[in-house]
Amino acid sequence: MEYISTRAGAGAVDFEGALFSGYAPDGGLFMPQRIPSLDRDTLRRWSSLSYPELVKELCSLFVPAELVPRNVLNELIDKAFSRFRHKNVVHLSRLKDGLNILELWHGVTYAFKDLSLSCTGQFLQYFLEKKQKHVNILVGTSGDTGSSAIESVRGQKNVDIFVLLPKGLCTQTQELQMTTVIEDNVHVFAAHGNSDEIDEPIKELFADVDFAGKYNLMSLNSVNWSRIMVQIAHYFYAYFQCAPSLDTTQLPMVEIVVPTGGGGNITAGCIAQKMGLPIQLVTVVNSNDIIHRTVQHGDFSLAESVKATLASAMDIQEPYNVERILWLLSGSDGHLIKTLMEQFNISKRLKLPEDLHRKLSETLGSCSASDQDIVGAMRRCWEENQYLLCPHSAVAAHYHYSQPHSPQLIYTINFLCLSFLSSIPRCCLAPASAAKFQDAILRAGLAPQIPPEISALTAMETRSTPLERGQDWAQVLRGRIEAVAQHW
Repeated sequence: MEYISTRAGAGAVDFEGALFSGYAPDGGLFMPQRIPSLDRDTLRRWSSLSYPELVKELCSLFVPAELVPRNVLNELIDKAFSRFRHKNVVHLSRLKDGLNILELWHGVTYAFKDLSLSCTGQFLQYFLEKKQKHVNILVGTSGDTGSSAIESVRGQKNVDIFVLLPKGLCTQTQELQMTTVIEDNVHVFAAHGNSDEIDEPIKELFADVDFAGKYNLMSLNSVNWSRIMVQIAHYFYAYFQCAPSLDTTQLPMVEIVVPTGGGGNITAGCIAQKMGLPIQLVTVVNSNDIIHRTVQHGDFSLAESVKATLASAMDIQEPYNVERILWLLSGSDGHLIKTLMEQFNISKRLKLPEDLHRKLSETLGSCSASDQDIVGAMRRCWEENQYLLCPHSAVAAHYHYSQPHSPQLIYTINFLCLSFLSSIPRCCLAPASAAKFQDAILRAGLAPQIPPEISALTAMETRSTPLERGQDWAQVLRGRIEAVAQHW
């Protein structure tokens, strides 16, 4: 299994090469040269597996045994999930009105990113110890990625991690989960900018090939293939939990609704679908609706500004993983993707070719939710189930509540939602615990339920470096990385 760039301008690498990379050298993202195809017998056999067992099976398709022996791979994944609070690692809550919520947030930081990053951290350690190598990890976060990435590598002697967070645009809990980690290898920067702006200095450092090579830079954002790979398991587990029966001649369909920010999770869903999993996918966003506009109209263009919403981790204007989805749907046409993305990078506007837009709208349904929609879904879910949703999960629940019941399988444009009408089972992915979003809970007129681990954060020592507007953020990062390197 080799990995190639979505822009066709870089040589193929193995899993280790993709793991230790950020963007590919040509600016693209690494993807498997070949997507494995699974037959019906394999799906039936996998249907009784636990979530960790599914992760092991799926990772073994993308990580050759000559790189990581299967028994070692299994051990790494078991270790990754050893800190999760739920015995099943993830959990499906079946609520009223057919609302199925797949809780992906039972890890250390109460966010779904713990699932992929805990595994990626173990893969990193395996190769670093084997090669006696040191790396510098650069992470930009809109809220949850930073703390999950920190937890995956904190205290490790052969890793330093540099995290940029948007000051004042995360929740207090999200910020404290990063700034209260006092470890020599953890370096947190509080930037006075939004999520897209903090990605710019990181891209600049990766684009400096000499600097990136000298200091072994890598990314743990969802540009990293390893994160996408682990997240494929969400879809198989959701399918097996919600499908009525796999004993029919034709396997049943399940609709999976995916709250979307940078697009890594929905990319994993598209790959699962490509592998033969019979799922319909719906990408749901907040008022920052570039993905929704792309699905509906082929309009991959920036709005005038990023809007601050209750679902703050999804306040993103440039969902970079859309490039991977377009590459998949184009038949792996790296030259086309290079042309399209270069056009977008120059003008920040892109009209998809008609054929590519058609394939995208056949692959994904989409929905956009306002803050009012989010609050309404949170209230309704509580009133009907006494179940608290985080605002990101509520975007998915809003989609569910907005759908009429119909036995038909057709496309419809219904207010702000381009969706599949069907009577098939539906599963909404829940990316975070409501405990991390107390302000949103209060905004909905509900009472927060705060675990003691989160309550304790407010009394802990914090540490971060401010990045002010007008500073050269890339240069500040360079300086810190060079200073840290002197102590290796």
